[in-house]
Amino acid sequence: MVCPPDRPLSLSSERGPPDYPSLLVAAEEGPPQRREATRMSLKKTAPPADTGRSDHDHHHDYDVLVSGAGPVGLMLATELRLAGARVLVVERRLEPDTADKAGAINTAAAEAFERRGLLPALQAAFQRLSPGSPKAGGAGRPTSVGHFGGIQVPADPVDRRDPSLRDRGQQGWYLQVPQIGVEQVLGERAAELGVEVRRGVALRGFDADEAGVTVQLEGADDVRAGWLVGCDGGRSLVRRLAGFEFPGTDPEITGRQAEAVLEGAEQLGQGWQHTPTGLYVYGPKPGRIRTVELDGPPADREAPVTAAEMEASLRRVSGVDVRVTEVSSGSRYTDHARQVTGYRRGRVLLCGDAAHVHSPFSGQGLNLGLGDAVNLGWKLGATVRGWAPEGLLDTYTDERHPIGAWVLDWTRAQVAVMRGDANSRALRGVVTDFLGTRDGATYYVKRISGLWQRYDLGDGHPLVGATVPDLRLDDGTRLAGHAHDGLALLVDLTGDDQLAALAKPYAGRLALVRGSADGAGVGGLLVRPDGFVAWASAEGATDPAGLEAALTRWLGDDASRLD
Repeated sequence: MVCPPDRPLSLSSERGPPDYPSLLVAAEEGPPQRREATRMSLKKTAPPADTGRSDHDHHHDYDVLVSGAGPVGLMLATELRLAGARVLVVERRLEPDTADKAGAINTAAAEAFERRGLLPALQAAFQRLSPGSPKAGGAGRPTSVGHFGGIQVPADPVDRRDPSLRDRGQQGWYLQVPQIGVEQVLGERAAELGVEVRRGVALRGFDADEAGVTVQLEGADDVRAGWLVGCDGGRSLVRRLAGFEFPGTDPEITGRQAEAVLEGAEQLGQGWQHTPTGLYVYGPKPGRIRTVELDGPPADREAPVTAAEMEASLRRVSGVDVRVTEVSSGSRYTDHARQVTGYRRGRVLLCGDAAHVHSPFSGQGLNLGLGDAVNLGWKLGATVRGWAPEGLLDTYTDERHPIGAWVLDWTRAQVAVMRGDANSRALRGVVTDFLGTRDGATYYVKRISGLWQRYDLGDGHPLVGATVPDLRLDDGTRLAGHAHDGLALLVDLTGDDQLAALAKPYAGRLALVRGSADGAGVGGLLVRPDGFVAWASAEGATDPAGLEAALTRWLGDDASRLD
């Protein structure tokens, strides 16, 4: 059950509510300085006048405190900063986590980076971390587009003419870049925007009330913030202390992965190998091993993965007399699948793995968390600034919970085809046949790319509720290039002055883009800051009444009351 905003939470595990500290950081009005855009944009104005909803009039050191400086926490912090919020990020680790995790991001996540102008930085990070490799997202058609429970999905049958897979910008279906590269790019962006990140500082408790949250930090003074967001991973302390319900399914497997030195590796099969005792895969990078055993969770997930453990697991699963002489890095995982019932309790919210945990199969975890952050950032920023329409923040759970639930089921289904019993082997054969067809391979790509994701934003044009296509405008620019500042976009391809007049009161929240785009199939678009289409009109039409309703729903009805 979601705790209403006016219900206080007292969650300091060691003491009662402390005295609130003095204001430590002077309030900065408005977002960071934005460069002059080449597009036809609305004149910037001062932030909205106080409507009684803004957090800025409360005694807060920061508007938002984010616990966790992984990619999700940093993405959220940058989105909040673009929205004008004062943000503090705390992270218990002194340095970024360099463990081998996700190796790519999907189309939906890559498009979010492109809309903020960060795609070149991600490509440069890939080249820096993988010297000698082809350019991230570059040329060369792969033979496989991924795997489902160890079943390789061939690339050739994919229907590249499918409307969802065409004209998706520069990044294709996924972008090869390791998670540490994503984190580095976001860390640099956060610093550019003036986000304060404190490493080696752990959250250890907090007290929440109807006006804000007082956070107790290890080895540092307490901090008073308007909101607290837990981006602190699958074992989230914020989630536990706030009392979020976290139902789900218990683990059945133990997965291990390592970068190692092997003897006898030439005896191992290439690609994912199913055996009666589990699965294993060696490569494609030399020395990279992954095993999956179907005998329950590990006794101790935190103990270091040793060469002896990795060797024993690989031998059990493969049946090959192979030796592992050294492990440079290793980790374990399970198929533990749980999700909070609501992403908000009063002034406390969860984002990323703190809100949902699942196995890493098909690599959806990082993409899911980044999507959470992009969805939440502008909504919480609007709430902080005082212009959020009634109920805007609650749409975070409404829109993201179903996507998280789908990812959990997607990973559960993969475990079902991994098992070694006769029923699972038969199911694996059926799924293998389906994924080898045009419909099956195309369905898989649309799912893992994130292009299937839609929000229920109303009826009307088919684009409403989907991510905006990256239109090429007649001046040579792409639509994504107009979204770097994190504002909503009103795209007018008809030249109708009625649309510009309706947009004018929303200056500072909305940028107006006027022009034409051959083959766009639309007359106008209202694009939320997270890239989802909130309103669209048919080609050659304007629909000012529909636009006005969408503007009120997503950007408020009091935008004209500006200083």
